[in-house]
Amino acid sequence: MGAEGAAPLRVKICGLRRREDVLATDEAGADYVGVILSAGFARSVDLGDAPGLVEGVRATPVAVLVDESADDAAVRAEALGARVLQLHGSEPEDVVRELSRSGRWTLWKSVRARAGDDVDRAVDRYGAWVDGLLVEGWREGVVGGGGVSLHPERFADLRSRVPSGLDVVLAGGLDPDNVAGAVARFGPDVVDVSSGVETEPGRKGHELIRLFVRRARAAAREATGEDAHATPSRREPPS
Repeated sequence: MGAEGAAPLRVKICGLRRREDVLATDEAGADYVGVILSAGFARSVDLGDAPGLVEGVRATPVAVLVDESADDAAVRAEALGARVLQLHGSEPEDVVRELSRSGRWTLWKSVRARAGDDVDRAVDRYGAWVDGLLVEGWREGVVGGGGVSLHPERFADLRSRVPSGLDVVLAGGLDPDNVAGAVARFGPDVVDVSSGVETEPGRKGHELIRLFVRRARAAAREATGEDAHATPSRREPPS
């Protein structure tokens, strides 16, 4: 982000459990719809319900998985029709390598970061095998960021810590009110939100989704010097 000719910012809405929320996300122009397919979490979706949840949408389905084996991850991703796998646990390198070598999916590996060194270690451990790192704040005992934003000073150099061949997926504590500042500050390739666009756990606010997408994209255009009134992309709704 920030360089002339940089790819447009992409937007992911995660933790989707209801068909009407998926459709609203797609209509809002988000690039990705994220579905948690590992069991035991507040927003987990039963495998049998997954295909119908995302059927017919233009946005790319993302299978969010936590500490699955490579075989189980593949089964769950295929059930959803996912084109992106988001590995959100403490997956060992052999699992990540096996999924990468299959060549069937784009792979994102999450990093719960307390400091920049955590990002460096993730790059060293997974960078050769994944297409992006999802970076979010750290909280004790929580899988996922738990709504924790990255510290603006501690991660001021986030972009430079991640090699240019890897996407930076920014998550943790984002909402329609702060996403513009986060885009300007960290320069991510993708922004990812779940609870920040909910009216209650597991239920998305459709106007919140629209605001999040619109404000994230406007901030990205401003950061790259694009015309804020330029014609929207096909994944972006009109203002």
